[in-house]
Parts: sequence; structure tokens; C-alpha cells
Amino acid sequence: MRKARIAYGGAIHEATEWQGQLLVDDGRIVDENEVTWLTPIEPRTVFALGLNYADHAAELAFTAPSEPLVFLKGPHTFIGHQGFTRRPADISYMHYECELAVIIGKTARNVKKEDAYNYVKGYSVANDYAIRDYLENYYRPNLRVKNRDAATPFGPWMVDAQDVVDPMSLKLTTHVNNKLVQEGTTSDMIFDIPTLIAYLSSFMTLSENDVILTGTPKGSVDTAVGDVVVTEIEGIGRLVNTIIGDESFINR
Repeated sequence: MRKARIAYGGAIHEATEWQGQLLVDDGRIVDENEVTWLTPIEPRTVFALGLNYADHAAELAFTAPSEPLVFLKGPHTFIGHQGFTRRPADISYMHYECELAVIIGKTARNVKKEDAYNYVKGYSVANDYAIRDYLENYYRPNLRVKNRDAATPFGPWMVDAQDVVDPMSLKLTTHVNNKLVQEGTTSDMIFDIPTLIAYLSSFMTLSENDVILTGTPKGSVDTAVGDVVVTEIEGIGRLVNTIIGDESFINR
């Protein structure tokens, strides 16, 4: 089942996909373009992976890490499907990152790899924009690179874990203005989903609605104001985002 959170008719609702439309939790059926899309869950602690795809590490001329490279993201970084992301006027390189989002479903501590999928509630799509101008190095992305307001579109759906047969064999693509610019598969992750859950839960407690952003394959290139960026993962969803500039804001 595909589930979403939306704003419609002055209220926030949960909704499910229904014959190309949305079935709202109050029984109404509405078109997708009639609603404001929110993130599919309200994320708690969000863990993001750096250099977790072998081809992406090679693209950047880095040796693949021997241990997961994890950093945290704040709640204000996230926006929903069809949202707008700001590109500051004083930067030279801002790129998309199509990522599989793993949503934790229950408290997890010291989880064994063979049991890890039992702790997954569902999956979604994230586009974790990065501004390379602010990057210290790829092993330590600083706050301005990955924690800018509204710089991580997330959604539109959460797909129930039981409906995803093999999350480690999903195709990922990114299109910018209808042009294919990034393509990969989750099978190229250096650290797979069970490994990440076991690793994180070995030293801290994971809770429901914690999220793991599992990294991106090669093909991240610069974007510009006005670009429409579509990140898509096979069987999970198609996430649309538009880049806007400083001129859209009063306080620059």
C-alpha cells in the first residue's frame, strides 16, 4: 500500500493511492493536483549516508569507506512532493541526490542483520540536495551542505515494507527538465540496509519514524534556478521538485 500525508481543505490528512487518485482518511476522493503534499511521515532522527555507492565513490576518486559514513539531518530540511528548493545566488555548484529512504517502524537496539528487515515500516524517495561550495570534504559534510531549510524533498509515498519484495534491487533515476542525468540500482550500495540498521542500532536506539537515507549513485551534476528535478525509485515513487532563486524571498 502507498500512503501519504497531505494538506487539503484546511486540514492535514493521511491518504492512500486509489485508482490514480487519493483516498483521504475522511472518505473523500481527490485528484493529486488538488492537494499540498507533505512528507509521508514526520521524520524523527534522520541518518544520511555519504559515499555509500561504489560507483559514486569512484566518480569522486575516493576509496570506498570501510565503515558507514553517517551524518544527521534536522527536521526543517524536509519538504514534500511538488515543493520548491532554494538555490543561493552566491554558490556555484548545487546537485541532486536520489536516495532510497528507509523508515523505521519500531524500537530497535542491537539488531542482528538477519532480523533487520523486521524493523522497517516502509520505504520512500528522497532528493538530498548538496551545495558543494560549502563542502569541507566528502568524509565530513558540514551543516550548510546538508541541513539547509527545504533542501531535501521527501515522498510522495511511503510504501509498506511488505510490498517491496527486494529493496536491494531497485532502479533509481533522476531527470532534470525531462533529461535523464542519473541512473543506478540499490544493489550497488556498499553497506546494505540490514548492515546499516545493525550498525546504527549497535550503539544507539532507533525509534519509529527514524529515517535512513541510504546514499546516491553516480551522476550528480549541477542544477540551475528553474530546473524541474524528478527523482524516481522503481516501485516506490516519483518525487518532483523545482529549484527557485533568492529573488523569490523577501529576506535574502
